[in-house]
Amino acid sequence: MERIVVGNVEIIRVLEYQGPFAPAARIVPGLDEQAWADGDAVPAPEHYDPASGSYIGALQTWVVRSAGRTVLVDTGVGDGRERPGTPMFHRREGHFPELLAAGVRPEDVDAVVNTHLHADHVGWNTTGKDGSWVPTFPNAEYYLPAADRAFFDPAARHPARDGAAVDPARWAEWDLVFEDSVAPVIAAGQAVQWSGSLRLGPALVLEEAPGHTPGSSVLRVESAGERAVFVGDLMHSPVQLAHPSCNSCFCLDQAQAAASRLRVLERAAAERELVIPAHFAGAGAARVRKAGAGFAADWVR
Repeated sequence: MERIVVGNVEIIRVLEYQGPFAPAARIVPGLDEQAWADGDAVPAPEHYDPASGSYIGALQTWVVRSAGRTVLVDTGVGDGRERPGTPMFHRREGHFPELLAAGVRPEDVDAVVNTHLHADHVGWNTTGKDGSWVPTFPNAEYYLPAADRAFFDPAARHPARDGAAVDPARWAEWDLVFEDSVAPVIAAGQAVQWSGSLRLGPALVLEEAPGHTPGSSVLRVESAGERAVFVGDLMHSPVQLAHPSCNSCFCLDQAQAAASRLRVLERAAAERELVIPAHFAGAGAARVRKAGAGFAADWVR
């Protein structure tokens, strides 16, 4: 585990996986090979493997201890999930519970923040028990973006399901995710759906940052004059710091995602916020500053 301190807030990184995911050009398709080969923009080998052209990323959860409360930010992929459209996640067997137990007991978690409702952010929301899925953290409130609930919940029948913009195979996979990792939390009465912004405590505020998904969000930390921001999937790679208009292949609304990314990064640079993305490998967090048309990173280790 790695530990970061922001004012009076302690942040602990729990790494579920770190390594190659896919060809870099597939993850951020708007960039050519040269953009990835720029060592200043995408440090190798922590974020990019020049030999294979692979994007290097991480699956991780952040434990935030603030004002006597324990908060988890995103919960990874989970074990034993049916994810046929994503081989890397399909029936995955990981060691997340053992890693988390080294510092946090499930019953001690007060809140779980899902920055959005994609498979690799909600997986350990639940665990299998007696043939069904139950909340992993029995005493926690789970904070779910209302716009994502409306979009992904099969029962809500979002109008986008009847359009051609999204491959039906993706809807099928999203339905599996909702069924095993989100619906059980709602059924247990532990879900808190929110929109706009929501204060979780004296140092923590949730804010919408839509585009990657309709309810994509960030969690801001402000304590004793220091700041940080968990940005979820607003970025997948440091290449998007140098090229902030470029989206990942997973962003549903391209224009909105780019606008949210630029807005969050500009504020982070202006206020010297520590930026903590969901999937950065290596150091995993950075302070950002303006650099030409984009931004550069000062890595925090």
